[in-house]
Amino acid sequence: MKTIYLGLRGDIIHPGIINIIKEAAKHGDVLIGLLTDSAIASHKRLPYLTWGQRLEVVENIKGVSRVVPQEEWSYIPNLKKYRPDAIIHGDDWNTGPLSKEREDVIALMHEMGGEVIEVPYTKGINSSALHEAMRSLGTTPDIRLKSLRRLIEIKKPVRIMEAHSGLSGLIIENLEVEKKDGLHGFDGIWSSSLTDSTSKGKPDIEAVDLTTRLQDLTNILECTTKPIIFDGDTGGKPEHFVFTVRTLERNGISAVIIEDKVGLKKNSLFGSEVTQELAPIPDFCEKLSAGKRAQVTREFMIIARLESLIADMPVSDALERARAYVAAGADGIMIHSKEKSGSDIQDFCAKFRAEYRGVPLVLVPTTYNHFTEKELAGWGATIVIYANHMLRASYPAMLNAAKIILERERSLEADNLCMPIKEILELIPGGK
Repeated sequence: MKTIYLGLRGDIIHPGIINIIKEAAKHGDVLIGLLTDSAIASHKRLPYLTWGQRLEVVENIKGVSRVVPQEEWSYIPNLKKYRPDAIIHGDDWNTGPLSKEREDVIALMHEMGGEVIEVPYTKGINSSALHEAMRSLGTTPDIRLKSLRRLIEIKKPVRIMEAHSGLSGLIIENLEVEKKDGLHGFDGIWSSSLTDSTSKGKPDIEAVDLTTRLQDLTNILECTTKPIIFDGDTGGKPEHFVFTVRTLERNGISAVIIEDKVGLKKNSLFGSEVTQELAPIPDFCEKLSAGKRAQVTREFMIIARLESLIADMPVSDALERARAYVAAGADGIMIHSKEKSGSDIQDFCAKFRAEYRGVPLVLVPTTYNHFTEKELAGWGATIVIYANHMLRASYPAMLNAAKIILERERSLEADNLCMPIKEILELIPGGK
């Protein structure tokens, strides 16, 4: 029997998938190349089902002879590895983003003496629309909570953007940019204490009442599905932090980050005149350990944020603290700096990665923002957080529109700065 290769995501099995498998089976044994999570996440959003779950479904479809992992978005590596007699694909790849891949596949199969079988794309079936429909149904706390660890395993770096409202959360949820290597979007959401308080017109002080933060966070939870990392400030007293961990975990938050400083709340990036007092290492370790003992699931993450460089301490101090925090159970390390060159961060990353290859490392390039995500990943970054840009962008826009109206005594000149009402209604699900 001939071997017929078919590449699948397998996240949603619809009649079009069954039809192409049936057609492939007419020509020989069907070898499914099931895209891994990492292959999909490099071009699309993280699949709802894990690779193992998708494998269990696909290998039990009638007509499938064998399933192998497809580690890359391109078919080429697997075609070279398994050398099938033919590859089958819907004719939808004649145009659009996959047209270049089609040319490469045809050239390779011709070189190997194989065949490319194209079948009409099943009418009335739109996989992207089906994925969109699934997304509109929302998610569950359990699924959302687990998704950050899944992303960390398959993608470097994971791209996180700050949201301070349901509307800013919707932008992060839906925005995608088409680039040569696929669709780029944000992988998750950062719930910042700074932007949360500033959006209310209040100073950035550590909130004693977690309930206040959660009321606003609920607005984001209700209209998004992506993982959320929560800014826990210092975490408060250990007994308070235990309550925070249990509450966040129960609500489906993927991670909390707490910082090792004490005293009156001062923003790390306020300026050189800010003197930061660091927490004693044993005290902070006990807080981390208390939080880890309190959590129920294995998926929830507690990440320790190092303030050594903000406090003008050397990299050696940050490394000493990182070692202690990892030993105390921290699931990851976040390092902050006010140095625009980023040299201190790069130095820390190199030394930290020499000791810890698998511990997640979080960077927040607010000051050293001239470095690209690819460069930060090269330093060893696992997660990159854009910590306050949505709020910082919104204020100048609102101020400008209000100023124009005051100056012109009408709103006509401000129209081109504003989103049309029709688009606002279409943005909100069920808002029409």
